[in-house]
Amino acid sequence: MTQGETAPADQLVRLDTGRSSLLVGLRGPRVPRLVHWGPRLPDGIDVATLTGALRAPRLASVPDPPPLADEPPALSLVPEHGFGFFGQPALLGSRDGRDFVTAFAPDVVEQAPGALTFRLEDEVAKLGLRLELTLDPDSDLLRARTSLTNRGDAPYDVQWLAALALTLPETFNETATLTGRWAGEFQLVRNPLVQHGQFERIGRYGRTGHASSPTVVIGEQGFGEQTGRALGLHLGWSGNHRLLVELRRDGSRQVQIGEWLLPGEARLEPGATLETPWVFGAWSNHGLNGISQGFHHYLRQTLLPRGVAEKPRPASINTWEAVYFDHDVATLKSIASAAAELGIERFVLDDGWFGRRNDASTSLGDWEVDARKYPDGLGSLIDHIQSLDMKFGLWVEPEMVNPESELYSVHPDWCLHLDGRTRPTQRSQLVLDLTQPDVSTYLFERIDRLLRAHAITYLKWDHNRDLAPPASAGRPAARAQTQAFYALIDRVRQAHPEVEIESCAAGGARVDFGVMSRAERFWASDNNDAAERLKIQRGASLLFPLEVIGAHVGAVPSHQTGRVSSLGFRARTALFGHFGLELDPRALSERDASELKQHIATYKRFRGLLHGGRLWRFELGDPQALGQIVVAPDGSEALAQLARLDQAPFAHTPPVRLPGLDAAARYRVELVERWPEPAASHLANPAFWRAGPVVEGAMLGELGLRLPLAWPETVWLLHLERM
Repeated sequence: MTQGETAPADQLVRLDTGRSSLLVGLRGPRVPRLVHWGPRLPDGIDVATLTGALRAPRLASVPDPPPLADEPPALSLVPEHGFGFFGQPALLGSRDGRDFVTAFAPDVVEQAPGALTFRLEDEVAKLGLRLELTLDPDSDLLRARTSLTNRGDAPYDVQWLAALALTLPETFNETATLTGRWAGEFQLVRNPLVQHGQFERIGRYGRTGHASSPTVVIGEQGFGEQTGRALGLHLGWSGNHRLLVELRRDGSRQVQIGEWLLPGEARLEPGATLETPWVFGAWSNHGLNGISQGFHHYLRQTLLPRGVAEKPRPASINTWEAVYFDHDVATLKSIASAAAELGIERFVLDDGWFGRRNDASTSLGDWEVDARKYPDGLGSLIDHIQSLDMKFGLWVEPEMVNPESELYSVHPDWCLHLDGRTRPTQRSQLVLDLTQPDVSTYLFERIDRLLRAHAITYLKWDHNRDLAPPASAGRPAARAQTQAFYALIDRVRQAHPEVEIESCAAGGARVDFGVMSRAERFWASDNNDAAERLKIQRGASLLFPLEVIGAHVGAVPSHQTGRVSSLGFRARTALFGHFGLELDPRALSERDASELKQHIATYKRFRGLLHGGRLWRFELGDPQALGQIVVAPDGSEALAQLARLDQAPFAHTPPVRLPGLDAAARYRVELVERWPEPAASHLANPAFWRAGPVVEGAMLGELGLRLPLAWPETVWLLHLERM
């Protein structure tokens, strides 16, 4: 169909996988709209019957249908303001106050295996729009983005361009989003849709942010981990973002997600194009688990660098909470030796090794080894670590600078700032302006020099503050800063493809699909308190598979909360992630060291299963009890984590039902490691458990197991092996 032609009364284009279908309808000269996204529909659907059956009845006191159409403006993949639609438009912009109204018409529809592209034109506003939709055949994951081109002879200023706008089923009445704070990231919060109006969340931090993940799930009221129809969307972008869910007066509802733009940040000169970040979406008829499994499969197979799940993820130790800034080569060597005795495979040297870095106030930007602490450089420490058969990693924070640094004294204008305004610090630091080519070149050269001079196999890449003000040369630069960060890290990866990268941002403040296409793991939170980590890691697993979620055994008392928890509770919590230590192993008692060594061996025993299997989260009867199980792709074995945070409300806790198993199989059930005390003393039938009972998969899923899961801060690990 070309511009100027009248579209047929009804057209239907579709994408299909073995399990799902995406149907998009075209009616008359109108923009495309979503007809169905969900379970696979039969081939050869009669278009006229479908559209006739689903067409909304005519209402009074609404705009008349426009020419060449048989119904008033309604929701579509590009809802537009100005001709009778009064909901949230997918595009807001103008050309100096003009051309603020659009009426796009289909120009070209391109269909390829697994992909649809719609090209739309508005000849009056002189704008071109391109919608790209792909459906992954393995994970059923939807990937989408939008591009806007200025075909006029004057600039066009964009205020909002949705990367994706979807019509929602009218039974979807509840949202779930990931929010939080520093040391409390990835908290799942639910909100019912208001009677009329809009639910909105905006991240303006210049990075993904602790408080606002670019993620939303919308579904039927009360959807759970395993039940209810729902869909989830995630914006793969490490900068500002916006998501909204709108319930309109006629009962229709939509979701939009995209990049939140600062004024003037998206000014399109004649001929220029604005391209949104990619949106990733998953639907499920079985609650949150179905959404998570789609995301996890896609990340493992397509997005993560170099097939992360195919390589054993090494048990690591990070030195931050062991020494902080107090670096001493002999001390660090002894820590490494003690860690190696426990079975640790990677040693990561954290902040404090460079410049004159004795505290957080100085030396960021001066990426030279501190000769006072390391008179022979890093080589002696690295040699010792390698002699212990461990790999060496290093902490860096390239995007930041301290006002008290050699770099800032020479280049004070290399940071994001506004002339004539104060330069607010956060954690005693400013943000380097990566949009300046000299800055990015300087940072690449410093990182490149470090990696060429030392046997560094891993970078912990930190980003400890928000962007304020996000300005370069007097203009907004949040978007350009994110793009420049991607360019810098891509350049480092290209020059050193063997080096793995961890995304850290004061914990989990830069965790999204944009950065995770460039990193092997992320640091979920600076909070290592196991009771808090259970919730943090559970929220993170909505999007991310366990092998990329950095999870460490912290010291006691917890450095973040002061809580004192048993070693077993801390270690079994860290097991369901990418396991590591955040403590001084020399401070452990002989008994604790022996126990921790056993936990590390358990991690190595099961990491192939944990990092390659299918994750199912499930409820255990009250909010203070959490369960999850990872099942091998062929159903041959599984590992379940059953955790209690606080005291149970009832004397007897309900049976634990384990989802995801082969219902037709029989499984031998064993407790991994020794029974947690004092809960073990309450087992009614210890001989039954010692014998390694064999139980039918159907029984485990439908009837469950009775366990004394009543004591606070207790984690049980159950291993199930198909007979």
